[in-house]
Amino acid sequence: MLSRVADSLYWMSRNIERAENNARVLSVQLIHMLEATNKESADRDWEEILEVCASSEDYYELYDRLDRETLIQYLTISPLNVNSLMNSMIYARENARATRDILPEELWEVLNEFHLSQKDWQELPNTRQHTQDYLKKVITTSMTLQGVIESSMTRGTPYTFIKVGKWLERAEKTARILNVTCEKNIKETNVGTNHYYYWLTALQFLNGYDAYIKEHPPTMESKHVLSFLIKEETFPRSIRYCMNHVMEAVYNVEGGKISHYSEDLFQMLEVIQNEIYETDIEEMDMEQLMSFLDHFQDRCMTVSRMFSETYYLIEPVHAK
Repeated sequence: MLSRVADSLYWMSRNIERAENNARVLSVQLIHMLEATNKESADRDWEEILEVCASSEDYYELYDRLDRETLIQYLTISPLNVNSLMNSMIYARENARATRDILPEELWEVLNEFHLSQKDWQELPNTRQHTQDYLKKVITTSMTLQGVIESSMTRGTPYTFIKVGKWLERAEKTARILNVTCEKNIKETNVGTNHYYYWLTALQFLNGYDAYIKEHPPTMESKHVLSFLIKEETFPRSIRYCMNHVMEAVYNVEGGKISHYSEDLFQMLEVIQNEIYETDIEEMDMEQLMSFLDHFQDRCMTVSRMFSETYYLIEPVHAK
């Protein structure tokens, strides 16, 4: 497979996953905003949403203050934000168009239909309900695309490049959400805040509340939530689950053999797996957990770079 084709598949997958993850975060936050009674606390929550969506620095380069309506537009349909939902889906479509001869025709049809409808969304009134409808459309489109991939693609090299992009993007987002939540706990430890709400929110951001509560009814202990979202082998958004699948996908790309050019990549993935396995989440305080999650995010960037170098992919200028 040509490296430019592999590159397009990898970044198509990452952008689809990124759009769904950020849409889910925004949807949960908009619901919580209706329940907020303290404006200062609500504004801090939006600051954290910018961090989760990896858009804080870029936002403040364009705007000198936090304005919720401006921020929501920036994260959803702004052409100025490379990580906006609109841009992520545009990048995914561009990459899919470059590989149409490899992808299922239904995948292109779903992406193209979303692209055409997205133009109409931009012209509709900027109401809260309209925004929620758009977020739901992004989430359902992503889930439909993943369903098409799983039900229609042969498990060859193109499929495995898609899988690496998906699982690496998902692992990084889980770490980012947990990092922001841990930092929030540290900042507000002594102000009498109910931290149950923080961990409930983290689970909702990661679509993990139902799965978690069935394993740990009716508790919401921080250590249990963190352990579930970092080390649970069976939950498809946990860091461990995602990285195991990255390793499996790379192994499949190599046909079950480690070549001289992929040896460093495999070693890095094994190091990450060992770090996750050996980390005792329940014995760590919040600052130690933040350091672990920071370190893991750095590892994800390293794996992305090494994967690109190993298979001669080109990191796009909008990749973050």
